[in-house]
Amino acid sequence: MLRHKVYKYRIYPTNEQAILIMKTIGCSRFVYNHFLDQWNMSYADTGKGLTYSACSKLLTDLKRQPDTEWLREVDKFSLQNALRNLADSFTRFFSHQNDKPHFKSKKNPIQSYTTHFTNNNIAILDKSIKLPKLGFVKCAKSQEPQGRIVKATIRKQASGRFFVSILCEEDIHELPKTDSAIGLDLGITDFAVFSDGHKVDNHRFTTKMEAKLKREQRKLSRRALVAKKNGVSLLEAKNYQKQKRKVACLHEKVTNQRNDFLNKLSTAIIKNHDVICMEDLHTKGMLRNHKLAKSISDVSWSSFVAKLQYKAEWYGRAIIKVDQWYPSSQICSECGHRDGKKSLGIRKWMCPACHAHHDRDINASNNIRNEGLRLYTLE
Repeated sequence: MLRHKVYKYRIYPTNEQAILIMKTIGCSRFVYNHFLDQWNMSYADTGKGLTYSACSKLLTDLKRQPDTEWLREVDKFSLQNALRNLADSFTRFFSHQNDKPHFKSKKNPIQSYTTHFTNNNIAILDKSIKLPKLGFVKCAKSQEPQGRIVKATIRKQASGRFFVSILCEEDIHELPKTDSAIGLDLGITDFAVFSDGHKVDNHRFTTKMEAKLKREQRKLSRRALVAKKNGVSLLEAKNYQKQKRKVACLHEKVTNQRNDFLNKLSTAIIKNHDVICMEDLHTKGMLRNHKLAKSISDVSWSSFVAKLQYKAEWYGRAIIKVDQWYPSSQICSECGHRDGKKSLGIRKWMCPACHAHHDRDINASNNIRNEGLRLYTLE
């Protein structure tokens, strides 16, 4: 079945190419903000907004005006995609899927633009990638993309590093059946506990980097104060900007470590099991608990579940979500006896009915598996 798959590579543009990338990002942001303002004024005056087609015609006129003729210097597809993103944002807003579109800021830590594939303007070679207007850019290729290239997104991180994401349309085949089902209990002490007794450690990536992050962020604050004292804008304060990139590199390292861990674990689960049963966690509500919010954010349950879901859809696996209020920790997985509510401090207990000894988390994952399989047979 044809699916969209993204390949992300780090690129190493020359100084001229980096300048052109930043120009293109700036022009895309200008076009988005300009037509957002036009859209808002049209809606205030007539009660109706604009359309992508109407904005596209106005963009052509905008390029011909002396004050904005510099828009012709950059990739035209990046400007058209800025308009598409604006139109999609309004469509989702009126469908109650997201908030009203806001103006883009150049102070955003991640800046990007998107271009489309046409007439072989995007090509991936051995050690470089061909991009519209930029030509051949040095690239660190980690894997070979398959299928038809659809579009590319060029991104500059807060760390100053450049990346390109290539969206390809591929024919992805389902994995062979394993006749295996697994229950999965997500936690904080252990990231995941499986019904077969296997536990995956929570690596606590943010916590391990916390001391270093605090130290570097204090340096950043001091340099901001020095710049303010000397009457220098933060954008022009070189020491502040240097330290800002250093802090961003640390945050980026934590993000990369976490994504690598989540991708490897989710892929292993999908490869080895046909049915994956797990709790339907309400993460947003759990984050309101200020004592656990930091730990919950660090483990990234939502990101992990999202990765499992799209990989299951790709490879023909089933994800079964058990209701979050299902008492998985209170039921004996051996005899089904329901015991009283247990505090989080109780990690091991014995069933008063069948006298089976239970590890709290393994017992919960077994109950999630049993309930998930029951729900699976009803579908």
